[in-house]
Amino acid sequence: MAILASGEVEVLGRMPWSSNATFLVTVHEGDDEARAIYKPGRGERPLWDFPNGLYRREVAAFRLSAALGFAVVPPTILRADAPLGVGSLQWFVEADFQQHYFTLHEERPELHDQLRAIAVFDLLANNTDRKSGHCLLDHQGKVWAIDNGLCFAEDFKLRTVIWEFAGEAIPPPLVDLVCPLAEAVPGEVAELLERDEIAALQARARAMLADPVFPIDRTGRRYPWPLV
Repeated sequence: MAILASGEVEVLGRMPWSSNATFLVTVHEGDDEARAIYKPGRGERPLWDFPNGLYRREVAAFRLSAALGFAVVPPTILRADAPLGVGSLQWFVEADFQQHYFTLHEERPELHDQLRAIAVFDLLANNTDRKSGHCLLDHQGKVWAIDNGLCFAEDFKLRTVIWEFAGEAIPPPLVDLVCPLAEAVPGEVAELLERDEIAALQARARAMLADPVFPIDRTGRRYPWPLV
């Protein structure tokens, strides 16, 4: 991840179908280079239910995933000196882009535990936009959760396509990963969130530990749009 923090950022082009400005970039450092996704703050559309700075939530999602040991979010950093100003840089996942949550769940049962981990992470982070296409399968068989800007709201806003595990007990290894969050929110995550959001994040962790079961959507309305 060091190259993301210090390499020279070259914008290649804008990613299609993104509501906010999202760019594919190459990061160069000496003879090394890597591709990344760049989301500059200046390219965000204002939202009534989230403060400005969704790129900070992208970074907070990675830091939470890494700190707790979920490892479901690709490496993501803040860059103040990127070409269009401060924003997030996320490692580009070389994936089979024909696959997404719906195909993975239906065709690849051996990946279900990875999908459960993403579901637990999204419940903690209060993800309001887990579309099917935000679950990417890389060429080593790892499933990554991308596009995490709409997370960490104080009010419970979970919207996701991952409901197939509803009513199941959350596997004990995943419950164990949540335990430290009930004691304290990691400082590197807290510094990117509002005070009330920090308290809400910890409250969600404690609620999960008190009743470690995947939630059930009895309304039928907790889905993002479009689904993929």
